[in-house]
Amino acid sequence: MTKRIHFILFILFFAPGFSIFGQQSLNNLKKKRETLEKQINYTNLLISKISKNKKNTLYSLTLLNNKIKRRQELTSTLKQEINLLSDSTLTLNVQVKNLNSRLKILKKEYGEIAFYVYKNNNPYTRLVFLFSSKDINQAYQRLRYLSEISSYIRKESNRILKIESLINNKKSRIKSQIIRKKRLLDQEISQISLLELEQKKKNLVKQKLQKKERSLQSKLRKQKRESDRLNKQIQKTIALAIAKAKREKARAKAREKERIKAKTGKKLPYTPKITRLSKAFTSNKGKLPWPVKKGIVSQTFGVHQHPVLKHVKIRNNGINITTNPGAMVYTVFSGKVVSVVPITTTNIAVIVQHGDYFTVYSHLRKSFVKPGQSVNTGMPIGIVHTTLQGDTMLHFELWKNKQTLNPMYWLISK
Repeated sequence: MTKRIHFILFILFFAPGFSIFGQQSLNNLKKKRETLEKQINYTNLLISKISKNKKNTLYSLTLLNNKIKRRQELTSTLKQEINLLSDSTLTLNVQVKNLNSRLKILKKEYGEIAFYVYKNNNPYTRLVFLFSSKDINQAYQRLRYLSEISSYIRKESNRILKIESLINNKKSRIKSQIIRKKRLLDQEISQISLLELEQKKKNLVKQKLQKKERSLQSKLRKQKRESDRLNKQIQKTIALAIAKAKREKARAKAREKERIKAKTGKKLPYTPKITRLSKAFTSNKGKLPWPVKKGIVSQTFGVHQHPVLKHVKIRNNGINITTNPGAMVYTVFSGKVVSVVPITTTNIAVIVQHGDYFTVYSHLRKSFVKPGQSVNTGMPIGIVHTTLQGDTMLHFELWKNKQTLNPMYWLISK
């Protein structure tokens, strides 16, 4: 009897915990799937805006590559969701089978006891049972026994109802999961078909571009010159900012020590503003807002193979975010503007200092700030430049003193 009750309690209280864990995983996958679908739809919107411009095929290829990557992630997420649903459905079926087995035993035992009580449920039989006792103590024990049987029948009846309700609930979830699984399978087939079409389109675009190798080489050299100018400007700005910060820190520390010594005669530890700002920036790793409201990362941090040219590598010291024409650019953290410099006639770069950290916002056609100006988190600082071919792309970098950092580890996950 004790083992049976323990098993039922385990099913009632612990099995739902496993179901909740599985449901959380399903919800996370669903959320990821919806995010990927939004990114694909946004990429489609960007592609549609430049589809009439046949000159901008490299930009089209970049967007297509991004969309294919997101589509592959979406297909993989759908498979994970389908597999998790299959596992969850299997687990629920096993739970229902076990519950039905226990319910059958419980009902049988309950029926036997209920029949016994029914047969003996009359005043005369009860009185005979009580008055045939050897003494008062035995009569009391028999009275208690009758009361416990009645209480046990009520409890068993409630337990049966609870298990039946639990079985019905699990059956309903199984039905719901089967419908959801079918819908996801249909969606997966659709995504695979779309992926095949996009791969064909990508190959066609790539073939066209391969015929323009000279033009691409020229464009690549131009981009490298701009990148080198930006990099030199960043390094120069950071070097000046570090030197200035050291001088200010030394002067401020000396003044603070003199002031405290004059007042108390004691030397107290000094924490400069630049150190406090650096600590605040560090504590927000993975929580920084994005520099544009909408956009897709069209190129990540690090070294990449050129999408068309063989044996050509491209280094990116930050990330490229493709966005809408006329998109506003916002600061990701409070700080001070240390440089606003034109890299070319159509490419302005803004560098903001956050203690030991620096954020760089490049490819702006217009800037709203000036050097020395203090800025707050989320403050608009400029507008992204759109090329004649329709390419609207913000280049964003993150530095800690003279070292480049991957911005994707610092920006909040979308």
